[in-house]
Amino acid sequence: MPKPRGRREKKTAAKERVAGAEDVENDFQEAIENGEEEPISSETKQPTEFSTVFFGLVDSSEVDYFKQAESTLNINAFESDEERAGFIRSVLEESRGKELKLVTNQICSKLMERLVLFATDRQLKHIFHQFISHFPALAHHKYSSHVLETLLVRSAALIEKELAHNYEEEELEAELDDDNEQDKFIASTTMESMFIKMLELLHPYWSTMIEHQYASHVLRIIVLILSGKELPSTTMANSALRSKKSKIARKMIEIKDNNDFNRAFEVPASFKDELRRLIKASTAGWDSKKARVMAIHKIASPVLQLVIRVEGIVDRDRSLWHLIFLGEKEPKDSKEEGFVEYLLSDPVGSHFLESVIKNDGARMKYIERLYRLYMKDRVLKLARRATTGVYIIQALLLKLKPGEVEHILDAIVPELASLISISENQNIDLAKSIIDASISRYNYRRDELIKQFFLKFAPNYNPEEPDDTTTEFFENTLQLTGSTLGNTRDDWPTAEERRRSLFLEKLMEYDYSFVICAWYNCMALPSERFLQMCTHGVFSHVVENTLVVKPASDPEPKDTLISRKKFLNIFLGHIFKLACNSYGSHIVDKLWDFTVLLPMYKDRIGSELNADSHKVKESSYGRLVWKNWSMELFTRKKFDWKRLVKEQEEAYYAEGSDNKNGEPVKEKRPIDLKMEEIFRKQNQGEKRQGAPLSGSNLKKVKVRGRNR
Repeated sequence: MPKPRGRREKKTAAKERVAGAEDVENDFQEAIENGEEEPISSETKQPTEFSTVFFGLVDSSEVDYFKQAESTLNINAFESDEERAGFIRSVLEESRGKELKLVTNQICSKLMERLVLFATDRQLKHIFHQFISHFPALAHHKYSSHVLETLLVRSAALIEKELAHNYEEEELEAELDDDNEQDKFIASTTMESMFIKMLELLHPYWSTMIEHQYASHVLRIIVLILSGKELPSTTMANSALRSKKSKIARKMIEIKDNNDFNRAFEVPASFKDELRRLIKASTAGWDSKKARVMAIHKIASPVLQLVIRVEGIVDRDRSLWHLIFLGEKEPKDSKEEGFVEYLLSDPVGSHFLESVIKNDGARMKYIERLYRLYMKDRVLKLARRATTGVYIIQALLLKLKPGEVEHILDAIVPELASLISISENQNIDLAKSIIDASISRYNYRRDELIKQFFLKFAPNYNPEEPDDTTTEFFENTLQLTGSTLGNTRDDWPTAEERRRSLFLEKLMEYDYSFVICAWYNCMALPSERFLQMCTHGVFSHVVENTLVVKPASDPEPKDTLISRKKFLNIFLGHIFKLACNSYGSHIVDKLWDFTVLLPMYKDRIGSELNADSHKVKESSYGRLVWKNWSMELFTRKKFDWKRLVKEQEEAYYAEGSDNKNGEPVKEKRPIDLKMEEIFRKQNQGEKRQGAPLSGSNLKKVKVRGRNR
């Protein structure tokens, strides 16, 4: 009988559950504690037959050589690809017969992974052949399992090449001239046959690999390859291939994926049968209790998520799904209800349920049944579970039919301000999902949603009388105090700052009132603090997204135009510094569009750039700004530059045209009419031969006492 959980662990688990959920959950929990089902444990015993497998030690002289070779490949200190290929050939020759002990060594396994990434097709086959009899042991090893993952992805790419006959046979024959008979045999063997042989060797271990700390990751890749699904990058945040620790370690050792990742490959027909055998062997002897325990197992759960995603390819009845959940026509069941409640309140379980809801292969009627029976009547309660249930609600917003989405919005939108925790950054992602759902339903409950966001993030802001003395909107959304903004250590922006910035940008994209609110918050910042925002790796994107003008079809009122002018004033005097900065230069580029209908501000910005023209041109970023602002025309042919400004205004009005002929809906200002009259008279009275007064042919014409 398994050892029951201790009192401290029970107390911790109880705190994580929401009040009122205990009754339905206890049935499932008591079954685990009474020994009817296996307890959830993060510890997994390794199979005894692999725990003692030993391939030998790498001696000190070999370690030094291979460590140096790994460093050389890491920094890529080669003048050409041919030079690197020659270096890889020499390293592979040196490692012949030592591959197994290298791949199980902590330092040398990194070298083997780099070699796999850079290897030619023939070299890849040779490495695969060296491992072929030892795949079960290598898959269960801490270091070699990582190398196998990369090897399997590259093997999938080679299988697709073989199916399309897309490999260089002439080069292959040239490489084989001086090779021995064994190498010729390996080169002539198809990657498909070698891959199937590997599956045969692993077949007895599928049921144990599913819950093994290292082998489960190898199993995940094999499932994706056999099903022809996309193989995500091993460093992506949501990668299905590696654990969070593995992704961090991979970034630290600077191993980057090649072009074989983030894509799906064509697979032979035989892989469908192999996938069917794998799923059947993995779940052999399982009943409903066993399947549910494995679904909430820390290691096995991600594998089951993949299996549920692909089982429809080979099993129309979806046997695994029906082991975990009842059929779509079945009524509410007390045991299933207790299990679903456990999923909704357990971190591992919520990941599992979220994944199966988002699953692109899941049948909608399965998801709708679970939602209707166990979640529909308590949407708001689930949304309050910041570490579990809220992610389920987000997944449902993406998956359910429009009517059910509106039902969720009806329950959450009136309470959204209370759901979002500013200090703990809870439910920010829920807010983004709510915005997306509202847009998908033709801006459903839009006004109330905007009101809730202002109530939470800028409670003292009055759109009718905006105040430029408070930065509460920025503080509540971006949390500038305590951020990396303006620090002296040159810290990189954090993931949390990036997450909050994206949320604020989404708010500004959702409604223009948030853009205006952001203007006044920028104006309230001290000048130095605002410049720091403009040159920050993350917050500069926020400033850049504030530089938006309402379309001509929905013209801005007079007070908004005044606000835009006030906002532009805080940039003046700092244009040169921003133009020469990698982040600020993008902001100066956006100012060209932002100053539409405000030619005076365009002229001021151009004058600031021209005042420091030599320094601007010396900067690589400044040169781009100089080009994007057409500053050569500004300095040499000012009238042509003003013509560009005029053309921009005409294009702006043309976009807002509402008549059939597409004519600009625009009332010309008196000064424009006066200028046109002057140019018309000058053109009529021009004595010189040639083109009319426009463009580069325009001579200086005296207008209102000024030379142009």
